[in-house]
Amino acid sequence: MDLGLKNRVAWVAGSSKGIGYAVAETLAREGARVALGGRDGSRLAEAAGRIGEATGAEPFTHELDMASGESIAAWASACRAELGAAEILFVNSGGPPAGTHGDLDGATWRAAADLILHGAVSLSREAMADMKAAGWGRLIFLTSVSVRQPIDGLMLSNALRAGVQGYMRTLATELAPLGITANCVAPGYTRTERLGELAEKQAALRGISEGDIEAAWLGDIPAGRLAEPGEIAAAAAFLAGEPAAYITGQMITVDGGYARSLF
Repeated sequence: MDLGLKNRVAWVAGSSKGIGYAVAETLAREGARVALGGRDGSRLAEAAGRIGEATGAEPFTHELDMASGESIAAWASACRAELGAAEILFVNSGGPPAGTHGDLDGATWRAAADLILHGAVSLSREAMADMKAAGWGRLIFLTSVSVRQPIDGLMLSNALRAGVQGYMRTLATELAPLGITANCVAPGYTRTERLGELAEKQAALRGISEGDIEAAWLGDIPAGRLAEPGEIAAAAAFLAGEPAAYITGQMITVDGGYARSLF
């Protein structure tokens, strides 16, 4: 299937590793002109090099801190100057700390809200100005299966990613008449560095091995395995393409059957 992404400008936040990296590489393979953003400049350069080797593309890189409005504005300005106006935006950031309600103080909540929710709003605002002027655009937010089925021990993620879902759904209605779609991709347990960190923390808290933690996760996933980042990226790339023009306001869950809800 031709997704119609050749020469489309795609801004991909949180793209130095994990799912964000996989999305950037997948879009580059489809012919998009990709901008990478993340907090670590050296990791961004390494990611750009790997994408170049794999696809022949030359991604643009610029440091980005999703918890900082100033950094978001600077990244958007740099992307626009180098590649042009945003046509596709993939909103992604690092995950907030794990913990229960009793573990998390007010400062931790505020920092997580800046990263997950306020960052998503600020970055969307930057890209939407370009999309509205063009009469075409794709906003794609990375959330989590926890929006559909909350995960024990992930209080911040459960609450704030649900907030992003509500923001996206409201935005989708406002933008649909303008030729702009807005959707979420909600991955389940995916083989990334972030998941490894969560396994390590849960194992320490429960006094069992990381292998036992992963085995428990797999026992809850009908597919019997973890997702690979590229499988999440495939869903995002489809939503970014021309064939997905009539899909908006949706959360596409990629979780191997983990969530048992009907909606």
